[in-house]
Amino acid sequence: MILTLAAKVTPPVIDYKGFSPLIALVGGTVLVLLVALFRGRAVQRGLVPLLTAGTLLTAMGLSVWVWHAGDSRPIVEGAIERDALAMGMSMIFYVAGLATVLLSHRSVAVREAGAGEYYMLLLSSVTGMVLLAQAANLVTLFVALELLSIPLYVLCASHVRRRTSLEAGLKYLVIGSLGSATLLYGLAMIYGATGTTSFAGIDNALGDTVSIADPLFLTGVGLALTGFAFKASVAPFHQWTPDVYQGAPTPITAFMAVATKAAAFAMFLRVLDQALPSAQTYWAPALATLAVITIIVGNVGAIAQSSLKRMLAWSGVAQAGYIAAGVVVGTQKGLEATAFYLFVYLLMNVGAFAVIVARERVSEFGDDIRSLEGLGRAAPWLAWPMTICMLALAGFPATGGFIGKFYLIDAAVSGDYAWLGIVIVAGSVISLVYYLRVIAVMFMGPFEITLPAMPGRPARRVKPVGGWSPEADAWRQPEVVIVALLCAAATIFFGVWPNPLFDVVRDMGTSIQSLIG
Repeated sequence: MILTLAAKVTPPVIDYKGFSPLIALVGGTVLVLLVALFRGRAVQRGLVPLLTAGTLLTAMGLSVWVWHAGDSRPIVEGAIERDALAMGMSMIFYVAGLATVLLSHRSVAVREAGAGEYYMLLLSSVTGMVLLAQAANLVTLFVALELLSIPLYVLCASHVRRRTSLEAGLKYLVIGSLGSATLLYGLAMIYGATGTTSFAGIDNALGDTVSIADPLFLTGVGLALTGFAFKASVAPFHQWTPDVYQGAPTPITAFMAVATKAAAFAMFLRVLDQALPSAQTYWAPALATLAVITIIVGNVGAIAQSSLKRMLAWSGVAQAGYIAAGVVVGTQKGLEATAFYLFVYLLMNVGAFAVIVARERVSEFGDDIRSLEGLGRAAPWLAWPMTICMLALAGFPATGGFIGKFYLIDAAVSGDYAWLGIVIVAGSVISLVYYLRVIAVMFMGPFEITLPAMPGRPARRVKPVGGWSPEADAWRQPEVVIVALLCAAATIFFGVWPNPLFDVVRDMGTSIQSLIG
């Protein structure tokens, strides 16, 4: 009888080629943790980070191989998909992970938390992000979201001897759990209304077996949008962002600022554009309203900040509003604009955080804006990347940020949301107040402005060693300088010649449209 039952069991169809990047990430995560059991400076400071970077590079290479195949197909019985959208988003996660490995090389948090644990958690979070970008049903989506989030709760508190780091981890855990619970309730209601967890099945059920105006379904969509908004730092669900960004170790803050936001918008695109396109008349106005509120709140909140990390946190809130405009229109152009801006946002933000990492390690002011005073003369190789990143975030011409915002505005106008494009322009003008202040401090000396007192870390004075100078300290962390310079150069490159990135995002847009069709 047992043999008869076993014969009736059909094994799942697994596309191992499409699954290979995830296999590489999981295998690399286990390997990093095992190798870290061996003590010694060479292993902890050298081999473990190298294995982490090697794992990310291997997964990146396998993703390119899968992407090159050019077809979209289920990987595991329709639970996850391999398509250009998933592969493109995965590239953002891999690059963000590699940058974090470099920025973490001399981090105190790595020594305090343990190199094996630190890098294992980083790889686990990247694995969750990749799985999230490939999710094709509600169950996979939620599992991937938790795999993404739980390691980040710990990483935020990895600077275990610093109160603000532990506080950041606890705040992120509590508020992140609330966001996850809200999302789970929403997904359960969507399943209850449609009777399926598959994105394609939900789309087919709407208007056929269930009305789009069904109260249970609409409540589920509202709760799901709220859960997504928590992860993407969309106002008014952004309150955790400034405190967590400031308290977490700066390399982790940089990773969260770009990779977590990209993963959150991958959720938006997957669910709204693939599972709920027929309900756009209900969710688009709500999301457009949230986008406007987010742009205003983020830009106004950033003006009063003296902490660079808090300023970039509020800036990230405003940027989430800009990116949401591409999701609102629900068109292929909107998806392409969203993907393009996420790529350049990765470069702009990582470059800015790299400079903050370099300065807070040697300055008595930590991440305060005063740590940048006179940087244009003392260390131009740090000042110019920071200048380029600030101008790009503000949307200046000849930078990737300008092309990205122009793309978003074009998508909004084409999708009959011209007023939302006007709000993006207005928000960019307001952002000049705090972005240009950073540049003024670096090249024009102290910039006196009355600011409200903000909670921050105590001033830390670095003891001069062997004829200390800003130049010597900067070159003691060449990997950080290299990250800053590469990000600034790429930001300029894609601002002057964006065609390669246009080709990538068009491929991503075409893939999701083919799934919808």
